[in-house]
Amino acid sequence: MVYNPILCAAVFGWAAAQFIKFILHFVQNASFRLERLYGSGGMPSSHSSLVCAAFISTGRAEGWDSPIVAVMFVVAAIVMYDAANVRLEAGKHAKQLNEIMMRLLAQDGNTDTKIKEFKELLGHTPFQVVCGAVLGIVIGALIPLR
Repeated sequence: MVYNPILCAAVFGWAAAQFIKFILHFVQNASFRLERLYGSGGMPSSHSSLVCAAFISTGRAEGWDSPIVAVMFVVAAIVMYDAANVRLEAGKHAKQLNEIMMRLLAQDGNTDTKIKEFKELLGHTPFQVVCGAVLGIVIGALIPLR
């Protein structure tokens, strides 16, 4: 059987973050929400955990002076910037659009009308990104290389 420590670290980083999201949602809301096992947004960032686990395990496996480590660092930086900025702002826009639609429907008296709401939980706060990154770094450092 083939064992790829970098891929294993990345997948485990993502899965660990998603499981933590699921548990945190349950603790905070006293309800199970299956979507938290695969959905985006929330605490911690699974995107950050995935790319940081891959970056650290790549460095360990290939050597820190390897060009692929530089590429992994750049990819991780882009993903984390996107999560904490672009996708976070998109989520804020979705929330505002949903509120506008509800007000417009209420003004027209269409309270029974069903609309498809935009998904609001898309991105992460900087703290959620940092927590995901730390989780990924720990996983990338601990995953066996062989």
